[in-house]
Amino acid sequence: NEMFNLAANSLVFQIQPDEGSTVLLNAKIPGLQTRTQPVKMHFKYSATFGSNTPEAYERLVLDAMLGDGTLFIRGDETEASWNLITPLHDFWAGEGQRGMENYVSGSWGPLAADRLLWDNSHEWRRP
Repeated sequence: NEMFNLAANSLVFQIQPDEGSTVLLNAKIPGLQTRTQPVKMHFKYSATFGSNTPEAYERLVLDAMLGDGTLFIRGDETEASWNLITPLHDFWAGEGQRGMENYVSGSWGPLAADRLLWDNSHEWRRP
């Protein structure tokens, strides 16, 4: 039966340099029969807003020049962040380093990341 052999629905996020998202799903074909067809809903920032969309840092630099602190954090927020992160950093710098998975910069990541998904019959979506 076709209904039991469907591909999984997917929500895919594309990150820089070509940001966007895609939803891949199985839709019922209109009519009296129970049949499905894979469909794709696709969004790309460049296609919707044009290729001249400012980079995120450009907005921050402009806001800083204008004195608008809306997108910046306060000093007490910075202190609270360091209070949370410092113990993790110290652990990873010491004994935690032994359990860390390392990988080459620019690669798809450590083999352990693949195994994490393979163990549950899934895999990464690569372009």
